[in-house]
Amino acid sequence: MTRHTRALLAEAAGTFMFFFIGAGAIVAGGDLVAVALAHGLALAVAVSSFGALSGGHFNPAVTFGLAIAGRHPWSRVLTYWAAQVVGALAAGFALRYVFDFDPTGLNRTHIGTPALGGGVTDPAGIVVEAILTVFLLWAVFGTAVSPLAPRIAGFGIGLMVAADILAGGPITGAAMNPARWLGPAIAAGFFASWYVYIIGPLIGAALAGLSYRYVFAPPEDRAPATPAAPRA
Repeated sequence: MTRHTRALLAEAAGTFMFFFIGAGAIVAGGDLVAVALAHGLALAVAVSSFGALSGGHFNPAVTFGLAIAGRHPWSRVLTYWAAQVVGALAAGFALRYVFDFDPTGLNRTHIGTPALGGGVTDPAGIVVEAILTVFLLWAVFGTAVSPLAPRIAGFGIGLMVAADILAGGPITGAAMNPARWLGPAIAAGFFASWYVYIIGPLIGAALAGLSYRYVFAPPEDRAPATPAAPRA
């Protein structure tokens, strides 16, 4: 098995872990704090468990932002996205199966699919998702990518996701991750304001990637990534 194949399997497995626990907390009826902690803790453990194999992206926006920053090879963006989608779909359908005993919960939450809060417009949702994703990517760059960073990647990134959900959960569901929306959405057949969860995170990732590459990155970290070094 090649290194890249192991990386893709790690991305699928970590994405599945992250989404099954995070979205599962929503379906189970958790309040905002419980949902934020479920996502943050699950991501922290997933990054710590699989980061050495794949970089621990588990998010198409993270992969995109890293590529823009020159820290992930463009030739591997689509394969990482495919692995993340596989993990997301597995989590969505697994949750539908596991919570089959509670159809009310599944229907009420659309299997944990992020959704806009009451009165929130699609443009506002895109802006919020973009801002939250910028914060997430800054945490990735600051704790996992920069050679000057303290090696607390899983802990720091998980905390940022939890904080983003506490702030943005009531507004957009705080997906910050197209795959986090896609897996439950397909399993639930719920696609309201779908483009908010694609456009917003990708815009935020692009802004964060550009800011790291041209503003925050130390000189020694500005060389483009090569296929032999895909880690975040």
